[in-house]
Amino acid sequence: MSGEVERDVTDELGRLGAATLGECGALRLPPKMRPAWPGAALAAPAYPVGCTPGDNLAIHVAVTLAPTGSVLMVDVGDVPDRGYWGEVLTTAALARGISGLVIDGGVRDVAALERLGFPVFSNRVALRGATKSARGTAGAAVTVAGVPVESGDWVVGDVDGVVVVPGTDLEQVLTAGRARTAVEARYFDALREGSTTVELLGLDASLIEIIEHPS
Repeated sequence: MSGEVERDVTDELGRLGAATLGECGALRLPPKMRPAWPGAALAAPAYPVGCTPGDNLAIHVAVTLAPTGSVLMVDVGDVPDRGYWGEVLTTAALARGISGLVIDGGVRDVAALERLGFPVFSNRVALRGATKSARGTAGAAVTVAGVPVESGDWVVGDVDGVVVVPGTDLEQVLTAGRARTAVEARYFDALREGSTTVELLGLDASLIEIIEHPS
């Protein structure tokens, strides 16, 4: 995929957003995966990283290897309560042109991450650091928060959450996302003109017991 095409895909995925993509075939990460700071958002190709629980050596190595513009997708196993990422790694990642981080574990130095404008999605903030001496993987497929991720997939994260678009499903998901956005635009127009969601969605209002109160 050329750089220009990749930028076009990144821009469109970002415009569609995690909520729409999550209804159109993208794989949804669980709600525990949240922005580390308000306004953090990303859309970019995935670079998977696997750590030995409690150790972040693989992350340090991945920062030196990940393609420019990619998002690190990190699995830390069953020891999430470590600060696997902070200001030092953020500075290194920015210098390498890395677009962001999604980690099923803890991060720290959150104020610095926000100040530097580096998008991070994690399941917690944790003070205790990680060791840097154990085996791991960089570039090999991993599972992050229950969702499989491999190189060639795409990641979108925003205030609504994080989704992974498998590379093999990219065109299908984009087509479905465009169609859903067009339908919703028509809904918005109709609602402003007086229609109701019950009418537009064909909902069965007879299932709801309505109690009339005297005026």
